[in-house]
Amino acid sequence: MIGAGAAGLAAAHELTRAGRSVLVLEARDRVGGRCWTRRMPGLEIPVELGAEFIHGEAQVTHALLKKAGLTAVDSVREQRSLENGRLRRVNAFIEAQKAMRPAASLERDVSFDAFLARQRLPAKTKSFARMMVQGFDAADPRRVSAMSIAEEWGGGELGASQPRPQGGYGALFDWLANAIMARGARLRLGALVTKVQWRTGAVSVSGKFLGDPFSAQATRAIVTLPLGVLQRGPLRFPQKRRALAKLAEGPVIRVAMRFHRAFWEKRAPGAAFFHAPQAPFPTFWTPLPMHAPLLTAWAGGPKAARLTGSSTRKLIDAALASVESMFGKGPRALLAAAYVQDWMHDAYSRGGYSYVLVGGMGAREELAAPLDETVFFAGEATDSEEAGTVAGALRSGMRAAREALG
Repeated sequence: MIGAGAAGLAAAHELTRAGRSVLVLEARDRVGGRCWTRRMPGLEIPVELGAEFIHGEAQVTHALLKKAGLTAVDSVREQRSLENGRLRRVNAFIEAQKAMRPAASLERDVSFDAFLARQRLPAKTKSFARMMVQGFDAADPRRVSAMSIAEEWGGGELGASQPRPQGGYGALFDWLANAIMARGARLRLGALVTKVQWRTGAVSVSGKFLGDPFSAQATRAIVTLPLGVLQRGPLRFPQKRRALAKLAEGPVIRVAMRFHRAFWEKRAPGAAFFHAPQAPFPTFWTPLPMHAPLLTAWAGGPKAARLTGSSTRKLIDAALASVESMFGKGPRALLAAAYVQDWMHDAYSRGGYSYVLVGGMGAREELAAPLDETVFFAGEATDSEEAGTVAGALRSGMRAAREALG
C-alpha cells in the first residue's frame, strides 16, 4: 500500500479483514494525508487543516464513524455575504445552483466560464456560481468541465447538510490505523517510495525510509497517491498519462485563526459562513454549533493559486485582510494564534483535491483501472461518484482492495 491517507487506510482495513498481509508505506510522519487534525492551545475543539466536513450522503464515512464509536455533529448553514459594505443573508449554494439549471441541455462540454457567459442571469448569481466553483470545487472556472459541475451540483451535494466528525477526522483515521495494525498490518511512516516495478503477479517498490534506502516486494500494490503527486511526483505510470492529462488538482489554502474573543457573534449572531467574493480569502467560517473564537479562512482555485508558495506571514495577513473587509479593523488586534496550510505547496499533496477538465468526463474511471491485475489505484481522484471528498477517497480504497482480492 502506497499512502496512508483515507484511501490507503480504507484499503488496508478491507485487506486485513480478509486476512491478507499488508505493508503500508507513508511518506509523512503521520496518517491521514490531506486530512490533518490539530489542537490549538485555548481551544477545546479540534482544528482541521485539511478536510473538515462530511459532504453529501457519504454512507461509507458514516458507517466507519459508527464502527469507530464516533458520531457526526451537524454544522450550521446560516450564511452572510458582504454586499455594498453590509452583511446580508444569503444562501450561496442556492444562488450557485440557479446558474446550472440550463446545464441539462448541454450537448458538448465547455468550460464553466464559457457556459456561464451564455446564460442570462443576474450578476449576483454568476458571482456566487464562480465563487462556489473556485471555493467548493477548488477549480479554475476557465478550465473545469461544465458537464462535471452540472453532474456534481445536480446531485444535491452542494447544498446538502455537511456535518463534521466528532473529534475531527483525525479521530477516525487514528482508529483505522490502530485497527489495521491490530490485525497485523505493518505501517511504516517516513517511507518515501520513488520507484515501482512490476510484472503480472509481482511488484517491487523502493525508496527512502527515514533517509536510508529500502525496498519491498509483494504480489500486488495499491497506489493511493494524490493526483498532483501522480502528475508531478517521482513515481511515473506512463499507462495513466492520458487520464492524468484530463484531470487537474485544485489549489487550496486554509488559515485557522484563534482570536481572544468571537467578535463576529455580536455582528452576525447565528451566522456560521461568511462570503466576501472580492477578498483574497473569499470564504471563512466558524465552528457553530460549537462556540469557540475560531475562524477558518479558505481560498481555492485561482484565488489560492495566486497565493500559493507565499510566506506564512503573508498568508495570515491576507486572511486577516479578508476578515477586516467584512468586520472592520478590529480583528487584527484580537488575533491570538494561527495555523496555515498551503496544500499545493505541500510536496506530498501538490493540491487540495481534483477536478475534471473540459472534455475529461470518464477520466476518473480511466485512472482507476488496474494495470496487469497487479497495480491498483485509489484516491478521491479515482472515484466517479464522490470525488473530491473523504467519502470518495474511502470508497475508492475499498474498491481497490476488492479488486486486488479478486
